[in-house]
Amino acid sequence: MMIPRLLASLCLAVAVLAAGCGSAQTGPQFLPKTELAIESGGKRHTFTVELARNSAERATGLMFRTEMPADHGMLFDYAREQPVSMWMKNTFIPLDMLFIRADGRIANIAEWTKPRSLDEVASAGPVKAVLELNGGTAARLGLKPGDRVRHAAFDAGR
Repeated sequence: MMIPRLLASLCLAVAVLAAGCGSAQTGPQFLPKTELAIESGGKRHTFTVELARNSAERATGLMFRTEMPADHGMLFDYAREQPVSMWMKNTFIPLDMLFIRADGRIANIAEWTKPRSLDEVASAGPVKAVLELNGGTAARLGLKPGDRVRHAAFDAGR
């Protein structure tokens, strides 16, 4: 009697894992990639970023990822400045979120956001984009509000 329940539970767990893996396979890793640079403290730090430009891409973001190379990230482009809130639902790696105004200046940074949290992480005022990097990147590189992000998405990047 206990073995059939155990097998049923095991089958359910495998199905859930397979569904999660399927989502990751069809998810954001296929978004277009581009180069981005952040100028901070007289240094230029470059990253390869995936671009999330529509609501479906932004809703999925980095969900289901278990790792990301140190020099990679995801840029969420909202096309116009607005207050933005993010969350970490189904995101398994800690992230730094850089909230960026239309002129390419960093407005605020949320460091080491908690994986799988439903807590809102908000911009400090209207922003055009959010850059997600591996947790700890902002501190390691000394990034701070006011630093400039160079990318075609920002007036400063053109």
